[in-house]
Amino acid sequence: MLRRRTRRAEAADPLDAAQEDRVRAVLSLGGVPHGELQDGVQQVRLRLLERAARGDEAPRDVSAWAVVVASNLAMDWHRSRRRQERLGERLASLRQEQRAEDGAESRVLSLAVAQGLDELPDPQRQVVVLRFYADLPVRAIAAELGVPEGTVKSRLHTAVRVLRARLREGEVV
Repeated sequence: MLRRRTRRAEAADPLDAAQEDRVRAVLSLGGVPHGELQDGVQQVRLRLLERAARGDEAPRDVSAWAVVVASNLAMDWHRSRRRQERLGERLASLRQEQRAEDGAESRVLSLAVAQGLDELPDPQRQVVVLRFYADLPVRAIAAELGVPEGTVKSRLHTAVRVLRARLREGEVV
């Protein structure tokens, strides 16, 4: 009984071993770190399964289609990485500017806010930095991140509420 299930699972796999190796090679050559290659292969597999679930026609050449999707995933990985690096650089420069300000109270508050920012989940920290430090409007943040404006507003609201609570807990405010 167990063998039959295994065979069915293998038969349902939209990528054969050779196609999987090609996808892994394209991702690797595209600069995706070794530790994330399997995730990339799974993303290609998932997209092929989603296509079938929607009732779309199977690609004429699954291998070529899978390689193109893998190439796009590698580009997406680099874009995401660059975006995170830019945000990190902006945050670091803003922290340096704030440290240069005079006044003990200002420094304590700045450090508490920076610590609070570090503790926020990445999506919340990202919108807070873009909105309040980079002074971007919600519409521009949504466009930059590729999410709806409502999502940006929701993340901002949640992040500010959490930061405010942490500052009160620490008796900074």
